[in-house]
Amino acid sequence: MTPIKWFLSFLKKYRKLMVLGILLTTLLAVLSIVNPYISGIIVDDVITAGNYSLLPRLIVCLLSVTLLTGVLRFLYQLVFETASQGTLYDMRSKVYRKLLEEDFAFYNKKRTGDLMSRQTGDMDAIRHFVAYVIYVVYQNVLLFLFALLMVFTVNVKLALCMLVVLPFTALSTFRQSKEVKPAFQRNRNCFSSLNAFVQENVSGNRVVKAFAKEDFEKEKFQVENDKFRDAQINASRVWMKYVPIFEILSYALTIVLMLYGGYMVIQEEITLGDLVKVNGYLWMLNTPLRMAGWWVNDIQNFVTSVEKIYATYSEEPKVHSPRTGGIHEKIRGDVEFRDVSYRADDEDIVMNINFHVKAGQTVGIIGSTGAGKSTLMNLLCRFYDTTSGQVLVDGKDVRTMDLYNLRDNIGMAMQDVFLFSDTIEGNIAYGRPDCSFEQVKHAAIMADANHFISALPDGYDTIVGERGVGLSGGQKQRISLARALLKDPSILILDDTTSAVDMETESYIQTQLKSIQNSCTVFIIAYRISSIKDADLILVMDNGRIIEQGTHDSLVAQGGYYAKAFRNQYGEIPYDLLSQETKQKNMRGGE
Repeated sequence: MTPIKWFLSFLKKYRKLMVLGILLTTLLAVLSIVNPYISGIIVDDVITAGNYSLLPRLIVCLLSVTLLTGVLRFLYQLVFETASQGTLYDMRSKVYRKLLEEDFAFYNKKRTGDLMSRQTGDMDAIRHFVAYVIYVVYQNVLLFLFALLMVFTVNVKLALCMLVVLPFTALSTFRQSKEVKPAFQRNRNCFSSLNAFVQENVSGNRVVKAFAKEDFEKEKFQVENDKFRDAQINASRVWMKYVPIFEILSYALTIVLMLYGGYMVIQEEITLGDLVKVNGYLWMLNTPLRMAGWWVNDIQNFVTSVEKIYATYSEEPKVHSPRTGGIHEKIRGDVEFRDVSYRADDEDIVMNINFHVKAGQTVGIIGSTGAGKSTLMNLLCRFYDTTSGQVLVDGKDVRTMDLYNLRDNIGMAMQDVFLFSDTIEGNIAYGRPDCSFEQVKHAAIMADANHFISALPDGYDTIVGERGVGLSGGQKQRISLARALLKDPSILILDDTTSAVDMETESYIQTQLKSIQNSCTVFIIAYRISSIKDADLILVMDNGRIIEQGTHDSLVAQGGYYAKAFRNQYGEIPYDLLSQETKQKNMRGGE
């Protein structure tokens, strides 16, 4: 499907309104030829011939046509505006829904500012085209044809003489359309870049201030702003080059009429009333010629915007939900990675991952930065699909499971906490908006968030700023954890969830998590040994591979990466961090 056909699929819904608007525009164009015609009659039959009895009726006709024209103009503008808003509403909704369906790979290569410009500036160009450009171009084409026809009825030679300017107008319009499209494409690209830059700096303003880089960012903004300004000027230069040509061609009609038309009146080939008629039709001939350049700009701007929006819309996500009819069922939480590898951008992210976790068990994942820990959980949630191997949940390949049912059974507290501009209660209840306040409060208690939330002036009704502005890192992490716990998931993923909290808070959270064990499978990604030491299975990752796996005691005994990390964090192995089995062995050894 071409971008224009895609656009027409939205406009098709409002075809009745468009047809009505076209009919009203046509009627208005027809009425536009009446007043100049009556003006000619007034000159010939009333003023020249002295038949003054006709004047009252002709004046009534002029006033009636003028009044009807005003009513029709209001109606057809209302019709086209209604159609444009409806088209824009449907298109924006569909594009937004498609954006929500896109996978992580899509957002990894798209900038937020670019996507925002698709939904704002480009959409507005389409609205302008439907609400204004369509009827204006159609109306002026009709006016030009009707006026030309009326001039032919007055005198063929005069009409042919005035047609001399048409080939020059057509050639200028064609050449302008060829030049203006790439100029508008550059303009829209620069606008997207500027929009993305501003969005990133507004979102990251705290980083800018923390590093005192305001002057640096101002200079970068100046560069982007200069590019956009230059693109705007270059686009303007294209049509500015042709606007004088269209103006000259339109005024050429006036010169032709005054010289040749006046000569024909003197020679009595036409009457003075005929000259008045043609002069009345002159604006209907002039306006299309004078405005042709503007309309070409608007049309090319519209085409460029449709192409950009469609290019974004037509990108299909690589992760699809199978046709399972939207199955909604509770999963147990049995998880197995079988020879799993994932590759992106010609780089191996994880390789040959194998482990099996029974439902209700807890898995700890530890390793160096960039080792692939979070990628494992992304593959489990099907944010990405494996390059090879299988991720199995309850013995089923996740690629065969209903995507939304799978994710609905998973609670995830992500490493990069995102909170919406909503109340704290609304953020916690995001996964279960129908839950009661008591359930929200219970989840907050388990995440050790209730005490600081209750201390806020508005408690759970406190509005959280954009991305959680006003809350500390630890507070945001605990709200994120409460949000995940409230879902009552079959699989709970905690991606470095307690990195910003103190040891006492972490200990409290670990105690609370033990109360939900056996009811869900828990994956804990952490750098602190204390967060995962009691896990049923610990995976140690490095360079995308599992280099060690086992329980805390077995890994300490191996003396490998895990044992080294343990000693780095605690020096000699603290007695209170040993398992009960190891303590008993030490006691028997002492006996």
